[in-house]
Amino acid sequence: MIEFEYAAPTDLDEAIGLFAQAGDRATLLAGGTDIIVQLREGLRRADLVIDVKKIPELSQFEYAPETGLRLGASVPCWQIYENESIAAAYPALADAVRIIGGWQIQSRASVGGNLCNASPAADSIPALIALGAVAHLAGPGGRRAVPVAEFCTGPGKNVLQSGELLVALTLPPAHAGSGSAYQRFIPRNEMDIAVVGAGSWVQLDESRQRIAAARIALAAVGPTPRQAVQAAEFLCGKEPTEENLHEAGELAKQVATPISDMRGPAEYRTHLVGVLTRRTLAAAVERAGTFQP
Repeated sequence: MIEFEYAAPTDLDEAIGLFAQAGDRATLLAGGTDIIVQLREGLRRADLVIDVKKIPELSQFEYAPETGLRLGASVPCWQIYENESIAAAYPALADAVRIIGGWQIQSRASVGGNLCNASPAADSIPALIALGAVAHLAGPGGRRAVPVAEFCTGPGKNVLQSGELLVALTLPPAHAGSGSAYQRFIPRNEMDIAVVGAGSWVQLDESRQRIAAARIALAAVGPTPRQAVQAAEFLCGKEPTEENLHEAGELAKQVATPISDMRGPAEYRTHLVGVLTRRTLAAAVERAGTFQP
């Protein structure tokens, strides 16, 4: 590993100052499950590594049924799925973080880091998009908020500007009659990366018989995660019948432009979009039928 300087600020402004001053010569360390490997193998270079785990705002989370969830960028995966209230309110996110690596990885890896890596196959990003998450950023120019649906701009690329970092993610309150789910397909456990992933969220009406609103997001079907807007709009006002969920799955295929690679041909991956969209919608509807915040 090439030598680098190390800093562990305890204040957000200090971290922003260090990051802005060093520019492209610096990198951030939160969970470290990706960056340490990249530095060790020479895939990334950094003169300064800034450890942000000691900054309280990045390492804490707050949840209340009335206001929703605020998740610090450095909060590790295990703290999400082991919190019964959060897992019940945002089950798609719990589904996703349970399968990001093994439990050793989950003890350090963060949703914030998974998002910032901007992998087209990332598991947490479709779940976040389906749940309506917003990313809160801070940098030399101040603070701003960006919907997670607009955060990724290409493979490994995102909207973060020079000297800017992800501070937290916020998710809106989960209301009674809402439900969500995330599923992915992998060819085998040893290839722990999605061939296709799908996250779905639904809000049932007061009768719990019809879908009042929906969101569907997909992974590994394009250079960035994709939102199946037409498929979600089709479901609004309709009963969650097998036929309607099937049609939503067919409509979701229209936003998929996967490539053929070692994980599977494009045609098969497009087929999986329909399958996983139907399955996650069905799971979301089932969960919505019983959820009370």
